[in-house]
Amino acid sequence: LAELSAQRAQFDRTVSDWRERFNRISEQIAALEREQIALDAAEAGSLEHLRAAAVTAQERLAAADHNMLHAEAARSALAQELELARRPLADAERRLQRLETEARTLAKLLDVATKSLWPAVLDTIVVAPGYEAALGAALGEDLDAPVDSAAPMHWAGAEVPSTDPALPAGVEPLTARVQAPPALARRLAQIGLVARADGARLRAQLLPGQRLVSKEGDLWRWDGFTVAAEAATGLARRLSGRNHLAEIEREIETARLEARERAAVAEKAQAEARAAEVAEADARTAWRAAQIALESARETLALAERGATDHVARKSALSEARARLVANRDEALAAKGAAEASLSALPDLAARETELNRIRAALGEQRTALAVARAEVEGIERERAGRAERLAAVAAELAAWCERAEGARLRIEALEQRLTDTRAERASLEDAPVAFLAQRQALMTEISNAEAKRRDAADCLAEGEGKLTASERAVRETLDALAGAREESARAEARLEAVKDKRAELAREITEAIGAPPDAARIAALLEEDGQSLDVAAVEAKLARYEAERERLGAVNLRAEEELKEITTQHDSLVTERDDLLEAIKRLRQGINSLDREARERMAASFATVNGHFKKLFTTLFGGGVAQLVLTDSEDPLEAGLDIVARPPGKKSTTLSLLSGGEQALTAMALIFAVFLTNPAPICVLDEVDAPLDDANVERFCNLLDEMIRLTNTRFLIVTHNPITMSRMNRLFGVTMAEQGVSQLVSVDLHTAQKFRAA
Repeated sequence: LAELSAQRAQFDRTVSDWRERFNRISEQIAALEREQIALDAAEAGSLEHLRAAAVTAQERLAAADHNMLHAEAARSALAQELELARRPLADAERRLQRLETEARTLAKLLDVATKSLWPAVLDTIVVAPGYEAALGAALGEDLDAPVDSAAPMHWAGAEVPSTDPALPAGVEPLTARVQAPPALARRLAQIGLVARADGARLRAQLLPGQRLVSKEGDLWRWDGFTVAAEAATGLARRLSGRNHLAEIEREIETARLEARERAAVAEKAQAEARAAEVAEADARTAWRAAQIALESARETLALAERGATDHVARKSALSEARARLVANRDEALAAKGAAEASLSALPDLAARETELNRIRAALGEQRTALAVARAEVEGIERERAGRAERLAAVAAELAAWCERAEGARLRIEALEQRLTDTRAERASLEDAPVAFLAQRQALMTEISNAEAKRRDAADCLAEGEGKLTASERAVRETLDALAGAREESARAEARLEAVKDKRAELAREITEAIGAPPDAARIAALLEEDGQSLDVAAVEAKLARYEAERERLGAVNLRAEEELKEITTQHDSLVTERDDLLEAIKRLRQGINSLDREARERMAASFATVNGHFKKLFTTLFGGGVAQLVLTDSEDPLEAGLDIVARPPGKKSTTLSLLSGGEQALTAMALIFAVFLTNPAPICVLDEVDAPLDDANVERFCNLLDEMIRLTNTRFLIVTHNPITMSRMNRLFGVTMAEQGVSQLVSVDLHTAQKFRAA
């Protein structure tokens, strides 16, 4: 279509040029020749080079498009492979986490991680699975003894002499099922393993020092001592738990290996997916660059083709002009007619454009169908992978349900066995009420004897209290006499002061009346001057003066006696009130002294008790060290201050403020629990007390809680986020939010779960 359009345009321009330039060609012959020379020089193969470049750009675009589609398909396939690889990895990690959690919990229950100065020989024994009960029945509590010779109680070991008796014929020695240190060789050599039904029969053949055990845990000893399998299972459970822990650790190693393999596969798939994404991005970048290069080459080629067409037309025009110049007009007209005929002979452009549009539409439809087919293929592949994964999950669930059914059958059999054992135990306890009655009568006799002793002690206490009351009465009488003497002395001193005041007043009045001191007047009145009597006139004048003074004194107060009585009565009442007040003060002081004395005694006793508990708890929490409570600033315990002096293991004695944060927390716990032991309560709430502690100290804190429960029967409610503390609790309560804004209370009864697991 482009070529036909160019030819039509060429013929149109040729006809037009002939019409326009017909009269001017003769003047332009020289210029046309020069122009023709220039056109020949410019046509030197540039058009072919540009066409080859356009074809190369088209090929590069097609290759880039193919690479981009291939990268998209590879990236999609690798993304699906990565998703398929991540799911087994997540399953393996969940299984590994579950096994590790179970192992940690079982290790804490068995106390495997706790380091001891002298580890028990039980920790070094390896017993075949299923024979734990037999070993526990054979050795019992002796398994807790160490093999270290430095321990106070230990297995020292003994050579196995040839004189030791052999086990009965047909009896398998327990050493075939147990791997133990050499120190237990002689002991294990005299222990045989028999069937439960043959134990009673073979017991008569045992020699001194020999014993038989069954796989179920029965014991028959040479001296006739027999223990049924149901009597004690603590050590057996511990041994079984250790074997189970070993199995779990082997499963953990397998799970870790599987998780590492899955992780390697997932990492490889992720790396490949990332590489595919990078490759896809590079392919898209290359495709865009190739498309831009193709468009640029096409534009350049179009410009060059238009220029070449112009050159050809120009050259044709020049040739025709030259022919027209050398030929006549008829030849020119014939050439013009030939050009018009050629123009008419060209095919129709409309039909070609219609065909081109049809081809373009068909190409678009085919590309759309290709994209739809690719999407359908990808969907089918995803559906196939999902169905395969579902089939695998259904198979795994079927296996799990079969395993659960088998476990349920085994548990039902165990429960039936326990029911049979319980009925047998009940039958064995039918005679227990008679024994309990005899024990009760013995206890009643002991209570009667204790009551008689208590009455004797009460009589002695009453006699001592009577003597104490008499002594206190004598002390009070002495104090009362002393108070009376002090009051009488005070009254005498008061009367003496009153008399002195009265005498001074009279002396002053006499001095004012006679103009001389009383002693001088008395001497002048009684003695004669020079042996002669005094002058009568002077005496009369003095008498008159005295009478005048008497008149000046005024009338006699006739109510003086009554006023004296009233004042005396009031004085006596005040004296009585004063005496009562003094007596009340004395009794109040006696009461205060008694309360202070009793408070000091109780304070000293409580302080001693709390200090004793504090020392023990501090040593328990720190695994050693010394601590004590000290009264400061006064010898009186009611006025003294309190200081805590602590010395953790390996440190000097110091006060609480100089210890580290964790040491301060442990010391404070020891003091709080010491006070709590002195006066226990039924419920105790502890809020985040283990927050500043590390794992080892948290274990010590939990051990202390167990000891407190044993000593006080107190229920502890602990608010904590520490997993170690939560693993040691009997029941857990928590709040979860599975959905946004919806809280749910959950609880786990660990104590019951342990019982179920033990069963």
